[in-house]
Amino acid sequence: MKNKVFAVGDVHGQYTMFKELLEYWNEEEEQLVLLGDLGDRGENPKACFELARHLVEEKGAVCLMGNHEVMLANFLEQPNQAAASYEMNGGMVTVQSFLSRPEGSDDAAELAEQIKSQFPWLMPFLTSRPLTFEWEDYLFVHAGVDLTLENWKDTTDHNFVWIREGFYDQPNHTGKIIVFGHTITPMLHGKQVNTDIWESEDGLIGLDGGAVYGGTLHGVVFGHKGIERQYKVDSGGNLISRLFGRNKK
Repeated sequence: MKNKVFAVGDVHGQYTMFKELLEYWNEEEEQLVLLGDLGDRGENPKACFELARHLVEEKGAVCLMGNHEVMLANFLEQPNQAAASYEMNGGMVTVQSFLSRPEGSDDAAELAEQIKSQFPWLMPFLTSRPLTFEWEDYLFVHAGVDLTLENWKDTTDHNFVWIREGFYDQPNHTGKIIVFGHTITPMLHGKQVNTDIWESEDGLIGLDGGAVYGGTLHGVVFGHKGIERQYKVDSGGNLISRLFGRNKK
């Protein structure tokens, strides 16, 4: 087990930002954790999935299951039933990035079959993503856990990747510092212009800076004593903030 964790918020196809942020990952010292939602929207979802797969298989990274990974897997398994919902959530950008063809050129079943045929690694990669990752007193998860339950481990698989209310609006009694994505930090801050990471008084830390909406992609280094460094990359792939010495409360 490495001495630190480098956690990355929701990428959503923003390949340039993703690559730039990884320049600041210290592979020798830091366990890389991707919080999920690699694709759907953004400039190049396919490249983000390919890079994440490389990082998992060759570099030992942890890539968590996000709700958009679930939606893509559902589309590939049951395209006719899942297509409408997936398209509404930006999924056709991912489909187009894999197949390089204009939207609406084939029906959903044909598109899904072509992706599975041309990229046989994709479905196994999607369905093998873990829901959580624990390190020291930290819990990393895509959306959150059900804090209305006595034991957070009883959270349903659905809520690990989809929950909002019932998580960030509840007191954290888990004994864990919970690092999550899914809900953009401008919403958590209550200020649409504030894309900084969000921290609650009782150990919830949100990292989804809304990169695909013109916000920022966050990479945060967690050490034994709390947050050690924060990196924030803007939509042009430029590092715009680097902070040191942020300790947990």
